[in-house]
Amino acid sequence: MGDAMQTGEQQPGYQRLALLHSDTEKSAKAAQELAERADFVSLDDADAVVALGGDGFMLDTLHDMLDSHRSLPVFGLNLGTVGFLMNRYYGYGDITSRIARAKPLIVSPLRMEAITQSGESVSSCAINEVSLLRETRQTAKIEISVNGRVRIPQLAGDGVLLATPVGSTAYNLSANGPILPLDSQMLALTPISPFRPRRWPGAILPESSRVTFRVHEPAKRPVAVVADQKEVRDVAEVHVEIARDKKMTLLFDPGHALDERIVAEQFIT
Repeated sequence: MGDAMQTGEQQPGYQRLALLHSDTEKSAKAAQELAERADFVSLDDADAVVALGGDGFMLDTLHDMLDSHRSLPVFGLNLGTVGFLMNRYYGYGDITSRIARAKPLIVSPLRMEAITQSGESVSSCAINEVSLLRETRQTAKIEISVNGRVRIPQLAGDGVLLATPVGSTAYNLSANGPILPLDSQMLALTPISPFRPRRWPGAILPESSRVTFRVHEPAKRPVAVVADQKEVRDVAEVHVEIARDKKMTLLFDPGHALDERIVAEQFIT
């Protein structure tokens, strides 16, 4: 099993639960309903988290824990739109029992290091993808290297992204990138509206890969990099690889695990 994704049996001990919810009225109402049926503790005292909201709120919750260096297992309940990273919210039942039966998915994010045109270095993690995007009407021109070897001397287009299996059904899929099974130990390198080379479909890379993007003519053709929701503008060079020192645990109801959703997504027409 690779570093970026692991699955296994639920470990006991998820008894003290913290409750977090997005700022929507729907999520706040659901949080009140849950609080009437279960006892919740503060985040500092918890050994697992119940998160109410959509995929965006789940990403925010995971990033907050990455930033705080205290990563707790998270059981998401969907009160958003897609809810790909979430479980269904039924509005009834014992949440403690659901979490006791849940299956864990352990993932590692991407680590992005961006160097701006002014020489500033900015690091951030991405659970879904790291994407480079043109900032103006000018086409972006980007060199792509994998493990120190130049693979695409110049990609001309709107940009390019590198996605994890967890993120392969998000922006990557919208850009016609491949869906990656969670146990594939692969990353998806996908062009965004490529002009040249026009027929390059992208690549599937081993998760051990270190990918470097260098922006050509950065002053004339400025490019921004986005690691999930973290944006850095006017970049000159970007390095991306798996952050092997960081682990996050997502909890899913049996039969509704993310790997099954990824398989199912490939048959939606």
